[in-house]
Amino acid sequence: MSNFKNRDIISIKELDETDILHVLKHAESLKKNPKHDLLGGQVMGSCFFEPSTRTRLSFETAMQRLGGRVVGFADPNMTSTSKGETVYDSIKIIGQYVDVIAMRHPLEGAARRAAEATDKPILNGGDGANQHPTQTLLDLFTIKECQKKLNNLTIAMVGDLKYGRTVHSLAQAMVHFSPTFYFVAPDFLQMPPSILDELRDAGIKFFLKNTLQEVISKVDVLYMTRIQKERFSDISEYEKAKNLYILDTPLLKKVKPNMRILHPLPRVNEIAPCVDDTPYAYYFQQAKNGLYVRQALLGLVLGKLAS
Repeated sequence: MSNFKNRDIISIKELDETDILHVLKHAESLKKNPKHDLLGGQVMGSCFFEPSTRTRLSFETAMQRLGGRVVGFADPNMTSTSKGETVYDSIKIIGQYVDVIAMRHPLEGAARRAAEATDKPILNGGDGANQHPTQTLLDLFTIKECQKKLNNLTIAMVGDLKYGRTVHSLAQAMVHFSPTFYFVAPDFLQMPPSILDELRDAGIKFFLKNTLQEVISKVDVLYMTRIQKERFSDISEYEKAKNLYILDTPLLKKVKPNMRILHPLPRVNEIAPCVDDTPYAYYFQQAKNGLYVRQALLGLVLGKLAS
């Protein structure tokens, strides 16, 4: 088992199965038994160079509910970034003020660059369309919670699989747990070939599909995603895709009783509000679970939970 103290959490691929289960164990413990003074005297830098609601607020709440404090920003225009300061220089300075940094940035590789700038642990809250490891861990925690296991599940991922960093990271993490995947997307938004190659190499079964109707009755977990307008350079591509997959209650008539719907949020129109009232909706619980997973990570990298 790897030691988590002072460790950067940049990519889910850097965590093995033992690491993942260790984080989930601590998250489950903190959900059941809060530790309000675990991080007393510690300060987290909350550095969000890109808009965020759930990730930023759950990181900040996680730190504060463990007795720590938070400094930082949610708008890079209020920082020296607006004057042309590099990520490297910003993080090198901020790292001298805090004990741990949670960050999000629109550019792929920014979290890795930040980790090079400081000896304080970096928790990647998303870098472009690349990685979002803490989202992946909360997804795994939620899947385990609602399915009572992680192994041998059938999972459909639906929507923007090309640009969606959450589905990239989750597919890579689930390699440890022998899933069967259905990837539901139009061809121009399908899962990147590099991810598919990784799954093939790991012996994971997957099927590429274009419609939700042909898979929904087969799955344990239905992972919906938003078509991300901000990731498209060609707006006509976005217009073609934005309403392709809309989950409404008639589609739920033949699903398995244990099926649960997840979504990293925010949603736009891909899940109708009436689905919220069905027993299958689990995305709001999923968002809440981010608090416990991020508490576990903060406690681990700051050396306050057993590695």
